[in-house]
Amino acid sequence: MADITLKVLEVKKMSVPNHDEMKGKWEQAKGWVKDKTGEATNNPDLEAEGEAQNAKGHTQETWGKVKRGVGDAVEDVGDAIRDA
Repeated sequence: MADITLKVLEVKKMSVPNHDEMKGKWEQAKGWVKDKTGEATNNPDLEAEGEAQNAKGHTQETWGKVKRGVGDAVEDVGDAIRDA
């Protein structure tokens, strides 16, 4: 009989988006709706408010991604120490 070798694939853990990322996405969506509503109704104040809210949401999402990246790096260091 032939030897059968099983290869174990390392499964990369997927990081779950954190609160800041999700809140940022939500703010972006609300901002987009306000922006488009302002455009459709010819309301420059609402349009500007939507653009600002969208930008704020983008910033918050980016901050969340940075925090998640740092957390993942710390976890990877901990795994490397444990496996050493």
